[in-house]
Amino acid sequence: MLLAERKQWNANHQRLTTLLQYPKGHEQAVALFLNQHAWLYVSKMADAGLMGTMNTLEDELLDGIREETLRQYPVKAPDTKNSILWHLWHIARIEDMTMNVLIGGREQIFEEGDWLPKLRISCTHTGNGMTEEEAAELSAGIDMDALLDYRIEVGRRTREIVRRMEPAEMKRKVPTAGIEKLRAQSAVKPEAEWLLEYWSKKTLAGLILMPATRHNFLHLNKAIRIKQRLQKQS
Repeated sequence: MLLAERKQWNANHQRLTTLLQYPKGHEQAVALFLNQHAWLYVSKMADAGLMGTMNTLEDELLDGIREETLRQYPVKAPDTKNSILWHLWHIARIEDMTMNVLIGGREQIFEEGDWLPKLRISCTHTGNGMTEEEAAELSAGIDMDALLDYRIEVGRRTREIVRRMEPAEMKRKVPTAGIEKLRAQSAVKPEAEWLLEYWSKKTLAGLILMPATRHNFLHLNKAIRIKQRLQKQS
């Protein structure tokens, strides 16, 4: 994605923030969200033809990437040392939890689809508060194809949930029952309990803005910078 397209995404995100505040802008907000969200996934995740012939941010990340680049841990970058696979797993887990449990009031895709053995990992949490040993183990062992499939399922479910939301729902506070469910599921490590507190203070519109869009955007940009740094070196 070119710099101009990233700038346009940021401008649209500001517009989305405004539209979500007003019930009369609901249809426009949903349409804009779907477009913004589609840029954060491989092209095949979203509606056929939605993105036209343009590459998405995840398309850009995965184009020509090598497995060793995806798994490299730690990485030497100013704002992260986590592997690209860690970043993809982290944003998928957080979107799954927030959109399905906190907004949709349903089970995580991770739980419904029994994704733990498919991903070949031992952890179910978001990755916040991970030790270096845990991050290294995940980066080396996670099944790449399963992770990309899981992300697609998470993205498609998010779009389904947002399409069904009513204007009045946007200003609702995150339900305490959802937070308690995630706590009971050990969705975050004890060291990252602050994340549940952070989500508990948001509205449903706030979760749509962060993490469903902005959080993905930030981590995918980090991942692209890691790819450029590692593959330029070799």
